[in-house]
Amino acid sequence: MTALIAAAAFFVAIHLFVSGTRLRDAIIGRIGQGPYMGLFVLASFAGLAWLGMGFAAARTDPSNTPFWTVGEASRQVQLALQLIAFLLIVPGVTTPNPTSVRQEASLERADVVQGMVRISRHPFLWGVAVWAFGHLTVNGEPASLILFGSMLGLAIFGTFSIDAKRRRALGETYDAFVAKTSNVPFAAILSGRQPFRPGEIGWWRIALAVALWAALAWGHPHLFGVAALP
Repeated sequence: MTALIAAAAFFVAIHLFVSGTRLRDAIIGRIGQGPYMGLFVLASFAGLAWLGMGFAAARTDPSNTPFWTVGEASRQVQLALQLIAFLLIVPGVTTPNPTSVRQEASLERADVVQGMVRISRHPFLWGVAVWAFGHLTVNGEPASLILFGSMLGLAIFGTFSIDAKRRRALGETYDAFVAKTSNVPFAAILSGRQPFRPGEIGWWRIALAVALWAALAWGHPHLFGVAALP
């Protein structure tokens, strides 16, 4: 369990306390953007591998006793939450967005606020948050609480971290983008700042999200040893 806690702390730290702070700016000033990105990607993959190994080991730890059990209704809710997560994640990573890695230049496009960006300027991270929350609802053991809880916290706080990072780099241009969009999904639409235009998302993105959700739900026991379908 200690290894999992250390891995989760490392992964959260490099994203929130390095990538999302002025420390990142200082490091880039010393070694340059390219080398920093290369090192950060390596650290992120190493952190993910460490998380995976730590979680696998923690699941068999004698102290990994569930705090609660779940019924079939909870599993149905989990499936629905995972579908929502995929509907945010897949369009989120395939839609041009100045909050995404190395896509700051898309802010210059007149049509940058469209599709998923109308719903949230951080659709991928909110999808990860929903994904993590869904897993927390059906996994009550300490190892899952550490893994998915850290991912949930990182995803939510990461939205604020990215906004601060982009604001430092892009200034008033990013402020104008923020004023037209929302962090929390659908907040800009509900406040009247943006119209809801699902057709802009791209039906192929929606179809791909549903297909990946269905494939992962079916293949979950083969990939992770746990059935996702009730």
